[in-house]
Amino acid sequence: MTVTTAPTHELGAARLAAVRALLDTAFDGDFSDDDWDHTLGGVHAWIEDERGLAAHGAVVQRRVLHRGRSYRVGYVEGVAVRADRRRQGLGGAVMEALERVIDGTYLFGALGASDDGAALYRARGWQVWPGRLEALGPAGVVRLAEEEGFVFLRPAGTRPLPDAAAPLVFDWRDGDVM
Repeated sequence: MTVTTAPTHELGAARLAAVRALLDTAFDGDFSDDDWDHTLGGVHAWIEDERGLAAHGAVVQRRVLHRGRSYRVGYVEGVAVRADRRRQGLGGAVMEALERVIDGTYLFGALGASDDGAALYRARGWQVWPGRLEALGPAGVVRLAEEEGFVFLRPAGTRPLPDAAAPLVFDWRDGDVM
């Protein structure tokens, strides 16, 4: 199994169309144009087989405020495996490649997990953020209480995770903030 990585601008129109189709199918049509926008602009990892694109994930940069400091964080987006290839290690292989990017570039990784994806992330050492989540929106800081318990963090290398006694304040974006 070969995992390929490249920044968005190197994927080309055909591969980007294949990634979007995989994500639309994997999320049962609940993958919006905003979700797609969130997936672009970072580093992608994917696996192809004889049928085409079998698995994909991306890591993009986000800004997070914590205790008065702004951090560059590797945020994982667009992780999906084609239905006929699930439970064969492809998701873990894609995540391993994304975690290498996080380890070499960011202070920590973050992601918003679905119920279906949470087991993969837990098995790879990602931890549910136990603290408060907020976003710096157009009208100021807003609490993201509905996201609490669904956001996972992973330290990059041997760096520590932020102190959960203070909130993580993520940058604003259209659609789902997390």
